[in-house]
Amino acid sequence: MLPLILSATVASVAPAALFAEDIPLRAEVRSVTLYPSGGTVTREATFSAPQGEHELILLDLPRDTDLDSVRVAVEGAAMGTLTTRRDYVPPRDPAKGEAIEAAEAEVERLEEALRGARAEIEGVRLEQEAAEARVAFLAALGQGDGVAQMEPAALRELIGLVGDETLSAKQAAQAARLRAEAAERDLKDLTEDLQAAREALAALVPQEGPHAMLAVAIEADAATEGRITLSYNVHQAGWQPVYDMRLDRQSGQLEIARGAYVSQASGENWQAVDLTLSTVRPVEQTEPSEVHPWQRWITDKDAPQPVLKTLRGAAADDFARAEMAAEPAPAIVAEAEFDGLSVSYRYNRPLSLASGADRVRIDLGTLETTTETYARAVPLADSSAFLMADMTNDTGEMILPGMVMKYLDGKFVGRGYSELVPAGAEADIAFGPIDGLRLTRRIEDRQEGDRGVIRKSNDMNEAVRIEVENLTGEDWPVRLRDRVPYSEQEQLEITWEAAPRVSESDLDGQRGVLEWHFDLAAGETKVVKLDQWLKWPEDKVLR
Repeated sequence: MLPLILSATVASVAPAALFAEDIPLRAEVRSVTLYPSGGTVTREATFSAPQGEHELILLDLPRDTDLDSVRVAVEGAAMGTLTTRRDYVPPRDPAKGEAIEAAEAEVERLEEALRGARAEIEGVRLEQEAAEARVAFLAALGQGDGVAQMEPAALRELIGLVGDETLSAKQAAQAARLRAEAAERDLKDLTEDLQAAREALAALVPQEGPHAMLAVAIEADAATEGRITLSYNVHQAGWQPVYDMRLDRQSGQLEIARGAYVSQASGENWQAVDLTLSTVRPVEQTEPSEVHPWQRWITDKDAPQPVLKTLRGAAADDFARAEMAAEPAPAIVAEAEFDGLSVSYRYNRPLSLASGADRVRIDLGTLETTTETYARAVPLADSSAFLMADMTNDTGEMILPGMVMKYLDGKFVGRGYSELVPAGAEADIAFGPIDGLRLTRRIEDRQEGDRGVIRKSNDMNEAVRIEVENLTGEDWPVRLRDRVPYSEQEQLEITWEAAPRVSESDLDGQRGVLEWHFDLAAGETKVVKLDQWLKWPEDKVLR
């Protein structure tokens, strides 16, 4: 059995020679299931074991592996205990791919060439300095004190010697300088090549760093060939939906091209794995909330207000949840499988994904549905109406939250974010402003003969005028939204009236939110008037 503490002597030897009855294995990642947050990794390895009791030793798990989630199955032998270890893990032989080894060799070659080139330049510069020193010496020699007393013949001989030697020294210095400059230009190219080689090596994302260990006890009645399969959860991984939504206004046809960005930072590279994307969200709430007793009490009017305690633990979680409300080439598409509760997309090509580096987009296919288009006007906040597509998700699949690129009649109009739309649910999708539908909202000016805002100490009247002007040259169905205040106190009386009458009030359960539905012909202007009255006791203040 594997001892709990390894001596320094034992830990320094290769894993294959650690224990006579241990069988070291390298388990490759075969398949991965990714969730919107997190994933499940499955590894496999084959082994050969003689008769008797042994331990299968796996040293290639990333150190941050969630060891509590590891599940193991063994074929070909009886499985016993399972031991995991994150610290004091025996060293393993680093496994480098051929591409990494070749890239490292190229970096070493260029580094050696760079050192040689720098040494050569230094030698040439020394030659240049020596030649320049000769020139300086000859110049000083021609200016010595004894030159003036020399015989003419000797002087001519000295002048000739100094001239010849000076020319030779200057030529040597110039040649050395030109050689040094050429070598420095080559040095620049070599430096750039070395930088490119280092970047190429870094792009291969070598797997380095500490690892965790897994030891599986097995017992074989006879010599056997077996297989071990283990799975575990990873947290630094996941996928994010992304959509291209293309709306054809004339037909109301909406095309939803779905994709997914996958990434992982598990601490190891995944090479040619079978990938499945699941809509299951295991990191979110998996159990129904509890309903806790609710105590109410009354006190004297002048009694101090109790300090509300902060909710903690499960109660706080429950409270927070209650508050939350040219023809393109064919793409390789992940195949969808629906089990009644979730959807899984199996990508039918092996996928490689480097840890902490790659972000890969895969195609999840296209959904189609029909919509009803209309203009939504919110003059309380906007100066133009917006084109909306009202859809019912009759595709049979849920639309997960994700980034959306929006196209109207083939033209890109912007981006947004899609909320969760279960199968069968309704959703409104915006496709940009309609600049020709202009909105104005103003409180009437009393000088124009209207009531405007009249405020006294205990009442307030307000008259609002809303206009929707159609300058688009076509008719539009419009849904206009605005609001009036509401009260939950009997002493604060709020009344209002609208002309024309509202089509819906308390829209989507939002108290005081109003909506008018009408058709607006080209060139026409729709006027909506909204009056409201508030009244309260004189000893109270309106907030």
